[in-house]
Amino acid sequence: MASIDGVACDISVVLGSTAVPVHQLLRMGRGAIIELDATEEDEVTILANNMPVAKGTVTVNAGRIAVSVSRLLPRPPTLR
Repeated sequence: MASIDGVACDISVVLGSTAVPVHQLLRMGRGAIIELDATEEDEVTILANNMPVAKGTVTVNAGRIAVSVSRLLPRPPTLR
């Protein structure tokens, strides 16, 4: 296990998505709000190196935002 201790992995969380025309995106400034297709009760997708690996829920713990993993996703056949 010690051989993988130094391996870096980028973790991202997808809260939702939306489509925005480029002209509208270019007009956005500081403080602009982008509405997503999700609600606060929806599960989020957790990505490891841009690959979906789990689902979870957003929580606030001691004033910090966190993601609680609720279930792992099956690995694609090419990674088994």
